[in-house]
Amino acid sequence: MNAPDWLVARPIAHRGLHDPAAGIYENTLRAAEAAIEADFAIECDVQDTADGDAVVFHDFTLERLTGEQGLVRARSARELAALAIKETTDKIPTLAEFLARIAGRVPLIVEIKSRFDHDLTLTHRVLDLVSTYDGPLAVKSFDPVIVAAVRKTAPEIPRGIVAESSYDGFTSVPLTAEQKRELANLLHFGATEPDFLSWRVADLPCAAPFLCRHLRHMPVMTWTVRTEEDCRKAALHADQIVFEGFRPHGDRRPAMDESAV
Repeated sequence: MNAPDWLVARPIAHRGLHDPAAGIYENTLRAAEAAIEADFAIECDVQDTADGDAVVFHDFTLERLTGEQGLVRARSARELAALAIKETTDKIPTLAEFLARIAGRVPLIVEIKSRFDHDLTLTHRVLDLVSTYDGPLAVKSFDPVIVAAVRKTAPEIPRGIVAESSYDGFTSVPLTAEQKRELANLLHFGATEPDFLSWRVADLPCAAPFLCRHLRHMPVMTWTVRTEEDCRKAALHADQIVFEGFRPHGDRRPAMDESAV
């Protein structure tokens, strides 16, 4: 298992340290700089483009964060770079730009978005870009096909699976009942062999992360922590938080609680 200590050494700012009230939006270079200034690790999302590049953006579509409509992957990286985020002058950065800006100053966890269609084009583009990155970096995904591909292609890069206990509310892509069962119970474990888990905080405590954490000594991040109740759960049942909407103080890495159930 390839799980360096930096994975859980400091709280992880969900999509950067964004604050819409202050005009700082998720997955932008300014959100990354804010996280770096506050000494938090950064989590970001990547999507593919029409010309095979990777951009730092969460949604499959443009509507929520730009004045445009349509799929992100229907436009080239250059076309996406011309779009403003909300009312700001911030643009959609490529992953290459994002890596250059962070430059190893804080740890970075890159979530590879997926349509669960077995298309590994984005995955291979991400691995190409991060292969020469000089800094603490890990990749993760909800999609076990992607995580298995990272294991095979770049086993030296720490890899994680993002998961939750029920996928009935998972609406971004359609999943079969069999896929939901596999994902919720980590039945892909033999193929993926993740180095860490990133589990939904509302589902804690539950069997899968408990067993991985206590029997395999696998670090568990938990997402997305937004409240004091979330923090209490994380302190008992996880090793680090992926947070937004507040600023945690100090090292929130909790001690392993052997009595947790």
